[in-house]
Amino acid sequence: MSYQVFARQYRPQTFEQMVGQKALVQTLQNAIRTGRIAQAYLFSGMRGVGKTTAARVLAKALNCAQGPTPTPCNVCEFCLAIQEDRLVDVLEIDGASNTGIDNIRDLRDLVQYKAMRSRYRVIIIDEVHQISKSAFNALLKTLEEPPEKTVFIFATTEFQKVPATIVSRCQHFEFKKVSQKDLIHHLSDIAHREKLTVTPYGFGLIARASEGSIRDSLSLLDQAVAFCGPTIGDADLKEILGAINRDLLFEFSSAVLEEAPGRIFPLVEKVIESGYDLRTFLKELILHFRDLLLVRTMARPQDVLAVGEDEVALLRSEANKAGEEDLLRCLQALQNGEASFKFSSHPQIAFETILIKLCHYKKIVEVKDALTELDALAKEGRAVVETRMRPSGTGPSPTAPKPYGFRRPPAMGESGPSTPGPVPAKPPAVPVSVEERKPVFRTIPVKTAGPAGNPLPPTPTPPARDRETDGVLQQPNVKLFMDKFKARVVSVEPIKPPRTDEEE
Repeated sequence: MSYQVFARQYRPQTFEQMVGQKALVQTLQNAIRTGRIAQAYLFSGMRGVGKTTAARVLAKALNCAQGPTPTPCNVCEFCLAIQEDRLVDVLEIDGASNTGIDNIRDLRDLVQYKAMRSRYRVIIIDEVHQISKSAFNALLKTLEEPPEKTVFIFATTEFQKVPATIVSRCQHFEFKKVSQKDLIHHLSDIAHREKLTVTPYGFGLIARASEGSIRDSLSLLDQAVAFCGPTIGDADLKEILGAINRDLLFEFSSAVLEEAPGRIFPLVEKVIESGYDLRTFLKELILHFRDLLLVRTMARPQDVLAVGEDEVALLRSEANKAGEEDLLRCLQALQNGEASFKFSSHPQIAFETILIKLCHYKKIVEVKDALTELDALAKEGRAVVETRMRPSGTGPSPTAPKPYGFRRPPAMGESGPSTPGPVPAKPPAVPVSVEERKPVFRTIPVKTAGPAGNPLPPTPTPPARDRETDGVLQQPNVKLFMDKFKARVVSVEPIKPPRTDEEE
């Protein structure tokens, strides 16, 4: 007999052998046990999770010599005929190659007759979403009121493309992605049967690469056996799968958590020289930071992560370099940067920019911490007024600031100073009260008429700040607040003292 790949050799033949679909299997078994057989079923889900397998097992359960039974025997004539695809009453059709209305008309004429040998006539249509709209419409009446003992089973990977008129006539079952734990357990069971030697970390690599598909995981295991033989090493698996080197991921996370942006550029060059796609590497880096956050948060990360104790120890050592908030902030920044990174014309520069930002994230000060610092300064009595405004009655100060902080260019016909004069020394600050403080203004000549003698439009005069606002802006705690938040003071309003009982 010719060789069969693991995906076909270990295909489930009963409901109990199906992996990761417990609720769905229990529903089908209870329906068979109680005789509540629907006229049509619709199985949807991603590739390789057991849709066609469940359809074949359901056909055997309905036509088994001991049935209908939720546990087909797989030894009777009907079970073996269905398993070998030679029972004429169980018809399996490929929807991708039978898309036209003529194919559905032939099928509709065929189901008008009762099953010739078995108990039920079962029509299985795989990838049903590829059938044309007219073919679906031709099937509606037959699907709603099929002949007695006739069951339709549809399977699709793109449920959204199936018309609502078809879905409403079927019992819909959605197949889930298989978890990594279930995949690892299934792969280890098959490896034990085939006498293969694979490490737990190797099983985790295969399970992660298959992305929840049982068929993909078995195909990868088959490929690894063909490459390595019965003893499969982790390094060989990484080479076959094209997996990202974990040491390289730890180097990136160390550079980010240790705030070392200078190490980012050589590491990115190392990624490119290793032949990794930057988008794929960013995806793995996001998963790596997710693992770090999980290890930093959970007491027993082994219950969630499909890795060994040594890997958990490495992740815990790396995660202890930062707090949970820092790891969460890095993870969110990586996810936000992934969207813009996909459409960047310079992926390397975009990737480097994201990582450099992460290196500086620990320097971010939270609002509550800044407000606490401001309150502490106020309580310590550091709110000292420093002003360059002159007291009333004194001469103009040569260093008095302009009211609005900008220099007007020379008007038409004027000429600016050819050479800057000597800068006068800064006079000592004179502490004055708010009542004595007056702003200093400089008179600037302005032309009132244009070249043709026409009057110029009036220039809007900016509003003058009041004296109390100017004084408050010089306080150290206010300066600190404005520097941290890049704020601009619009107005200053005094805080009213609380009313006493006598005033009330």
